[in-house]
Amino acid sequence: MDDAYKQAKEDFVSGMKGSSISHVNLISLVALVAVALYAAIRTRISPTRNFGYYVQWGLLVLPMLLAMTVAANRPVYLIAILLIPTVGILQLPRAEIGTPLPSNVPLSPSSSKSSRHPSAEKISPLPALTTYRAHMMLMTVLAILAVDFPVFPRSLAKCETFGVSLMDLGVGSFIFSQGIVSAIPLVRDPSYITAPFLPKLLRVTKKSFPVIVLGLIRVLLVKGTEYPEHVTEYGVHWNFFITLALLPIIQVFLHPFLSRIPISLAGIIVALGQQIALSKFHLREYVTSDDRSTLISANKEGIVSLSGYLAIQLLGLSIGTIVLPPTPSFYSRRQAAYSKNVLGKRRNSESSKARPFDISAPRQTAKTATELCAYAILSWALLGVVRMLKVDGWGKDEGGVSRRMVNLPYILWVAAFNATFLLSYLVVLDLWIFAGSDGETPNRTSKPGKEHVVMEASSPPGLSGYGGRGAGGIVGGGQDLAVSFNPPQLLEVINRGSLAVFLFANVLTGLINMTVSTMYTSDTRAMLILVVYSLVVCYVPWRLGSSRWLR
Repeated sequence: MDDAYKQAKEDFVSGMKGSSISHVNLISLVALVAVALYAAIRTRISPTRNFGYYVQWGLLVLPMLLAMTVAANRPVYLIAILLIPTVGILQLPRAEIGTPLPSNVPLSPSSSKSSRHPSAEKISPLPALTTYRAHMMLMTVLAILAVDFPVFPRSLAKCETFGVSLMDLGVGSFIFSQGIVSAIPLVRDPSYITAPFLPKLLRVTKKSFPVIVLGLIRVLLVKGTEYPEHVTEYGVHWNFFITLALLPIIQVFLHPFLSRIPISLAGIIVALGQQIALSKFHLREYVTSDDRSTLISANKEGIVSLSGYLAIQLLGLSIGTIVLPPTPSFYSRRQAAYSKNVLGKRRNSESSKARPFDISAPRQTAKTATELCAYAILSWALLGVVRMLKVDGWGKDEGGVSRRMVNLPYILWVAAFNATFLLSYLVVLDLWIFAGSDGETPNRTSKPGKEHVVMEASSPPGLSGYGGRGAGGIVGGGQDLAVSFNPPQLLEVINRGSLAVFLFANVLTGLINMTVSTMYTSDTRAMLILVVYSLVVCYVPWRLGSSRWLR
């Protein structure tokens, strides 16, 4: 690659000041309105018709691509274009279908294994979580290429040091999402958090090792091909894969504390510690300095931000213990019962008889939504307090939210945003458009020809898929068949194969940047490339969705 073009490309993505929180929220809102339009069509117009790949891509992916490119400066217009037909369609009577037969598809190997081992309990699916995680992944894979074109507003690119932007939010949301799914073993097994430390650490390290390898491979490829890189993102050698792999390992060291204090409190304590280190121990000045004389200083962004990302992951973990079980209080009640049982030296069987805990019980989605609402309100309130107190210089030219250092304002912003949008998906889809006659998300069968999907604690750390479809239920008489399309098939396969999708998108992004002078590409040609890219990235998991490759 030409040295002059490489330097120009690095300058093209450097020095950004960002946008505003409200602007980022509006762009993200497009994804919610788009899936609401899909849900409206499914439940009112076409509850039985199969939607092909291109229809689902047009309804669910294209609006997100437009929102961060040609419509980025006027997202309200795009929201209105999607919202008007959605409201109109929802005025139509809900289509109801007679009782379908249960799926005759055999249980997947993971389900069979789970049935042979009672301790490996299956968690009831939460479609809103699948949709939320898939949209987070889609926005990530679209943005990593779109940012290289002028059609992607510079205000949405990663900020140099301080500021808020769509891409800054994407990194933190990825970690927050990782925290949610990392709650799976805690929810399924009350003894997991107090299990012997060394064997647990070895298991988690073994699962994280492939991601560490990916991080090292990325370093070699970037340095070997002289690919343009933004050093102030993570450092000279550090990258997002290394952060992603280390967080689950570090979390294990905190398990003795998490067994004694609320997980959300632990996240706040770590966040406050991060801010104190930045403000009182001069880490802020160290990160923003030009010193890269040693291996540590060369990668100071990645190292210093690690504890901040840990706080985000812990806050996501606390959300996971709320939304994954059938009721938001399930985890805390079962942990209390387990602790009492251990301290009282009673038999597990006696404790379970006295107070059973069925993790596969029907979801009380309304209670989960109420708990999430309180969490979101508290997070936004804390963010407002931090802004009012001008923590880390918020309100000045050089201060406020910082993804580069992952300071307290950034941590609270990520937590507030993700809790709010997860709540929005839960209310709009599960409690409203796709809700059963009782206002709750009904038990569902898998669609004919589709395999059952269950969540596995053995999935890759942070990038594991969350199966959105139920297993073994029969839809009652007169129940809407359309609920079997929640979440949409395209979003489900993207979520289930998120690691593969993310890697594939990174490879394609690198190839396109090495063959196209993206920085000098016209908006028309850029949009054509981005449309083809998004079609390819989404089509691969769509085609392989029923294979073992995405489980």
